Amino acid sequence: MCSADCPATRGSVVSGRAVASPGVGAESHTGATSAVPSETSSVATGESPRETSSVATGESPREAHHLAIDIKRWGAELGFQAVGIARIDLDQAGARLREWLAAGMHGEMDYMARHAALRADPRQLMPGTLSVVSARMNYWPSASEATQTLADGERAYIARYALGRDYHKVVRGRLGQLTERIRATAAAIGARVFSDSAPVLEVEFARQAGIAWRGKHTLALAREAGSYFFLGEIFLDIALPEDQPVTEHCGRCERCLDACPTGAIVAPYRLDARRCISYLTIELKGSIPIEWRSSIGNRVYGCDDCQLVCPWNSFARSTEEADFAVREGLDRASLIELFSWSKERFEQAMAGSAIRRIGYIRWLRNLAVGLGNAPRSVAVVQALQARLDDPSALVREHVAWALERQSGEDT
Repeated sequence: MCSADCPATRGSVVSGRAVASPGVGAESHTGATSAVPSETSSVATGESPRETSSVATGESPREAHHLAIDIKRWGAELGFQAVGIARIDLDQAGARLREWLAAGMHGEMDYMARHAALRADPRQLMPGTLSVVSARMNYWPSASEATQTLADGERAYIARYALGRDYHKVVRGRLGQLTERIRATAAAIGARVFSDSAPVLEVEFARQAGIAWRGKHTLALAREAGSYFFLGEIFLDIALPEDQPVTEHCGRCERCLDACPTGAIVAPYRLDARRCISYLTIELKGSIPIEWRSSIGNRVYGCDDCQLVCPWNSFARSTEEADFAVREGLDRASLIELFSWSKERFEQAMAGSAIRRIGYIRWLRNLAVGLGNAPRSVAVVQALQARLDDPSALVREHVAWALERQSGEDT
């Protein structure tokens, strides 16, 4: 159910074509009438953001104001759809993180607990930090229709963000160029760039910078972009005028909670990573718990279900970044085809891809689960049997499960 602030209550236009009011929900994006000013007001139009009380490196508030406007303009020139300036007060977000960690919902992602203090205080990552530049870049590629791929049990579904080049490299590279422009104006400025590459509470910075809010699925959302975007940050040791934080616009909608195949979104704004398919297929290093294998379906790397049903994603636009274009036909590849790849073929095909980081063994593990969930066929059984004696015990275990499921003998 959606409130008046939910875009499912009205029509929309995406990429120039009319779209009926969606009956589904997404990962992180926007929509509908609201008394709250657009979160891009100071980002896209150059309106005055909030003034801060002090400025580093001897610049005046007026000079800092103009630098903030320049940063947003330069960011747009470098391919970012929105750029904002955030403060560095993370007390509330840090408290929520600590509570989530205490509940054990991070699973085996021990690094999150180890670096919790760093996440809550940007100055521990870069001493002297006074401002954070938050930027977002669209990633949704021109690819086979996602819901059709999910419905075809013979094909492998890969989260759309991972179909092209590794986003870490792309976003970090562009932020590096933006940093160079900033330093060309004020060479003495200290800066550090991040893109999902260090313990940073990036969604909170995006909220404070006015470019996104945290959706009920816990992903970042923007009114005019949905959730199909990456975030990146630049920490600066200069105090810049801060933008107005954005309020959330999910209303009463809970379509993302209903759509999650494993019920990982246990409550609005609360994700149990141990049940999340993205965690199970990417972060988890060992055996995938049997209780979740059938729910994974044909999702072999990540999951987009909570985004695909989000009404705000009817406003999302496809990326124009060539780096995010589909590689190796991964948007329509069959499970059997990918399962037949040698390690050398995997390394070659996934060079420069985010998928490469899970490694060949976990890639085969995930595909074995997908094949176990595929429509029963002789071809699937033969593909699985070819790896019954795989050198990896992890692969052998999941192959054995998949063969049992194909025979109808699984538990």
